Amino acid sequence: MTTQHIGAAGELLVQYRLLKMGLDSARLTTDSGVDLVVYSPTTAQAITVQVKTVREPTPAGGRGKLAVGWNFPHDLRAQVLATVVLSEDEVWLFTMNEAQGLAQQHSDRGMRRLYWYTDPFLASGEGFPLRQADVYDNLLARSAPKLFA
Repeated sequence: MTTQHIGAAGELLVQYRLLKMGLDSARLTTDSGVDLVVYSPTTAQAITVQVKTVREPTPAGGRGKLAVGWNFPHDLRAQVLATVVLSEDEVWLFTMNEAQGLAQQHSDRGMRRLYWYTDPFLASGEGFPLRQADVYDNLLARSAPKLFA
């Protein structure tokens, strides 16, 4: 599976999950930093989404505990960042401010990295390191009604 296939699968998974909730969306073919536009039936407005996808969790640092992570630009153009783990068919949604606030790594080149560990038993202090359980409320099924309805 190429990185293009992984990215496309992530976008389609987000669309599929939103459609099951009665929310319409459209994929954009331009490379503008916006992958989907979701129509909010309540506000009658379009909300932009950037989708970032990984195939599966990998060992942190190459040898550590399993983690998932996504790079995104500091000046995220979309209103919402969707993160996807294909092996779990799982999607999390973050507002731009949430994603920037939770990102643990910031580069001088304007990139941020949002990541968390998938081990539910990993000790955490003050929210760091971030664990998958810490972003439970950002799961698409829980957050989409608030963001798009």
